Amino acid sequence: MTSPSTTSTASDKLDPAVIKIAAVVVLGAIMSILDTTVVSVAQNTFQDEFSTDQAGSAWTMTGYTLALAAVIPLSSWAAARFGTKKVYLTSLVLFVLGSVLCALAWSIGTLVIFRVLQGFGGGMLMPVGMMILTKAAGPARVGSVMAVLGIPMLLGPILGPIIGGALIEYASWHWIFLINVPIGALAFAYSYWILPKDNETSRPTFDFIGLLLLSPGLALFLYGISSSTEEGTFMTAKVLIPAVIGAILVAGFIVHALRARNPLLDLRLFTNSKLSWSVVTMSLFMIAFFGAMLLFPQYYIGVRGETTLLTGLLIAPQGIGAMLTMPMAGRLTDKHGPGKMVIPASS
Repeated sequence: MTSPSTTSTASDKLDPAVIKIAAVVVLGAIMSILDTTVVSVAQNTFQDEFSTDQAGSAWTMTGYTLALAAVIPLSSWAAARFGTKKVYLTSLVLFVLGSVLCALAWSIGTLVIFRVLQGFGGGMLMPVGMMILTKAAGPARVGSVMAVLGIPMLLGPILGPIIGGALIEYASWHWIFLINVPIGALAFAYSYWILPKDNETSRPTFDFIGLLLLSPGLALFLYGISSSTEEGTFMTAKVLIPAVIGAILVAGFIVHALRARNPLLDLRLFTNSKLSWSVVTMSLFMIAFFGAMLLFPQYYIGVRGETTLLTGLLIAPQGIGAMLTMPMAGRLTDKHGPGKMVIPASS
């Protein structure tokens, strides 16, 4: 007779079917996150190539982030309306198309525009991938699933700077985008073959008011805040006007979402204090982690005069320790709960 503990342990393991789906999701997420970290070591190269300054080259990352902010709220509706598999495959196509156009950019302006297109595709890869994987794994294995989804977040900072530095050093900056073409083709073929067909699609009510408030609001707010690096201060019209308008639109969305029956994002979920504090904690971590990914390469290259390849090698070790502990953390979280894991990890 099987003991309860044995049954519980067995049910926590990811079966082969889930592992195959996880490989699809991880491949797409790695491509999206890898591209972010690859571009971080190319900032000085863009400045030299397109005769722009640091603020101008930084828009190659900011434009991508703005596109992510604008499209992520659509993920849930699009997945319910068209099916997760179709949305995921479409996102891969948009991302690869944007990558090819980025490699063909002839000015910093066109590069930023093409990065925005790339962001529209990349913005849905992670949330839709999470929907696919968590549905396949079930609620009992959320910790293990989160550990799997953490792999691209760790491999990106490790491999991205090294790959980007090597490509810029020995090939050209164009290849930091063209490298997405074979990876994207492999991800598309593998996803088309592995992901199950969606039999359950619906026609959910689309919250146009919420979309008109949230997506432009986030984009304008981030645009205003990001412009402060170019202006050197927050107290200018170029920073304050879009930031204030964006904040007003986001505040309007909050009021609308709390009253609407089917809002674009159901903010009533945040009445759960555990969810709220989890989101706050994760947001602070992402700000610190990915913010440093933009600053460190410019310090190593611009101040210390290191090569792009050596810069990548200097940045990579920060993700190695996390990569080693991530699988262990997922299993321990499923067994003991997240509260006992977050405090030691953050201290």
